Amino acid sequence: MLASAHIMGFVPTRDFRKARDFYEGVLGLRVTGIDDFALALDANGIMVRVTKVPQFKPQTFTILGWEVPDIEKSVAGLIERGVHMEPYGLSGQDELGIWTAPGGARVAWFKDPDGNTLSVTQFK
Repeated sequence: MLASAHIMGFVPTRDFRKARDFYEGVLGLRVTGIDDFALALDANGIMVRVTKVPQFKPQTFTILGWEVPDIEKSVAGLIERGVHMEPYGLSGQDELGIWTAPGGARVAWFKDPDGNTLSVTQFK
């Protein structure tokens, strides 16, 4: 039923200004709209709506992630832009914060200004 429909993602925020600075200025997503409820972003053809909420507790798991072709290059670019990669103390997580999963995928995590966990992943 929904297999041919476009998917969109939702990310909560308490502060539109900080969220816009981060998602547009740091991550490079293009703003396609803004209203009283959400900041709409284009993430390579997928809409991400950063939705204003009065309060929330950031989850401990990844809520939004990107598949990248070169994780070292992506992580280095994020670090250059002031993004802190999250160390989780996982066996196999290197000094850049990149963890190699048993199946060979490589993942690094970071947070947005609201504490939402985001990631970049390079699949084997």
